[in-house]
Amino acid sequence: MSDADPQAGAPQQVFEIQKLYLKDVSFESPNTPQVFTQEWKPDISIQLATRSETVQDNIHEVVLTITVSARSNDQAAFLVEVQQAGVFVVSGFPQEQMGHLLGSYCPNVLFPFAREAIAELISKGGFPQMLLSPVNFDALYAEQQRKAQQEHQGAPQQTH
Repeated sequence: MSDADPQAGAPQQVFEIQKLYLKDVSFESPNTPQVFTQEWKPDISIQLATRSETVQDNIHEVVLTITVSARSNDQAAFLVEVQQAGVFVVSGFPQEQMGHLLGSYCPNVLFPFAREAIAELISKGGFPQMLLSPVNFDALYAEQQRKAQQEHQGAPQQTH
């Protein structure tokens, strides 16, 4: 029997955060100061989106975009959009794991930074503090994959 490591031939898995940064930030409050003179009954809408692109071999940029809008008394109170981004080094992982890393794990890393930026912008805009609830990016990624698979299975088959 050999003492050789059975994993010796497998590439080493590397996951590193190179840089975290705000890529884009926007805050709008079109109906101030009137919105402050009315009862605060907000209707909040939150939208999430992620995207990733390969910058160089094994270097990926992942961008988490969160848009929060609030309406109160049938008028726009505020709209805030944050694009929190990161540069990640990812190598040695099987291709089937890369989608999950870039589509779920990396957005999970970015979320607390985006959450903090949004809370600060809303507060500085004069509105009550708002903290976004945690997001289950694993579940969102799984749902996205399930929908993509259904669309692929539902596509008409070409015959030759």
